[in-house]
Amino acid sequence: MQRTAVNPWNWSLGIGFDQAELIEGGRRQLICSGQTSVDADGRPQHPGDMRVQVGLAMDNVEAVLAGADMTLGDVVRLNVYTTDVDAVLGCFDVIAQRFGAAGVRPASTLLGVTRLAIPELMVELEATAVA
Repeated sequence: MQRTAVNPWNWSLGIGFDQAELIEGGRRQLICSGQTSVDADGRPQHPGDMRVQVGLAMDNVEAVLAGADMTLGDVVRLNVYTTDVDAVLGCFDVIAQRFGAAGVRPASTLLGVTRLAIPELMVELEATAVA
């Protein structure tokens, strides 16, 4: 798979995402449902702690990817849904560091919502991966 970053402007690079990615030669595509801060039984974890919720949601994204024999390095798009945009921006480094360690900056969208499916949850990550 060939990934080419498309960045007509550079401001997003410091935050950790590309404006777009051109994907060529990919054979498999994985569309992940939104991953949140829940345990293996689906119970919400860490109410009120955005940083820890983001970290566990990222762990859960990685678990789904691993189930398809993929890694964060295969993610080409990440949508972030949150009930508190400022709080997510304050800990976006958790997301950027994990993808940076994988050597990628997936195209990304951050959306503020009034609530998620489970009221204790404050962030949901939806990934698309191509390998």
